[in-house]
Amino acid sequence: MSKAPSSPLEDDGAPHYLGHRERLRERFRKAGDAALADYELLELVLFRAMPRRDVKPIAKALIARFGSFAEVVAARPERLAEIPNLGDASITELKLIEAAARRLTKSAIEKRPSMGSFSAVVDYCRTAMAFNDREQFRILFLDKKNQLIADEVQGTGTVDHTPVYPREIMRRALELNATALILVHNHPSGDPTPSTADIHLTHQIIAVGKPLNVLVHDHLIIGRHGHASFKGLQLI
Repeated sequence: MSKAPSSPLEDDGAPHYLGHRERLRERFRKAGDAALADYELLELVLFRAMPRRDVKPIAKALIARFGSFAEVVAARPERLAEIPNLGDASITELKLIEAAARRLTKSAIEKRPSMGSFSAVVDYCRTAMAFNDREQFRILFLDKKNQLIADEVQGTGTVDHTPVYPREIMRRALELNATALILVHNHPSGDPTPSTADIHLTHQIIAVGKPLNVLVHDHLIIGRHGHASFKGLQLI
């Protein structure tokens, strides 16, 4: 009985991973992403950046380090660069996927009343922030029709704190002619339960905005596996 070749080339001289790549692509074309494990979906992303390399070990290393497809594409570039054999081109491909997901979810809340599409707002905020490993505070600025004027990150901090300045928030709201805000920040711990400091800060922002006729419609806290709404919890 002949022994299987130990070379990285198949019998026809082609690298062994080329057949694997085409099989993955075909499975994706026929059955969609549900037919693929997270590491296999990452392989498809990495194929373009590494056309002459077996990317399966790299994809599996990414999942082992970060936990899931979503957490990989949301990871900061400097953390991705810690993975052996993952170069700038591959990191760019991953960040393009993240940017595309953010654009898709943001399109669902643009040019329409944000308060009338609450689930779309949550989906967008989860895409933008759920897997960040640092706390980030962002604000959705709304006009009198509750349509989105601007979406801005006001600050990025540590794993459990971001400095936020209520008067600066209101100054920016007046610059944009915004009449309402949705406050959003993430909890890298994964637990979206509001802290006492979160509640106090929210009430401070509401108090500063009241004489300026700038309302705070809600404050969303985004975690890896869920979210909390101050309005839903009757905290505002």
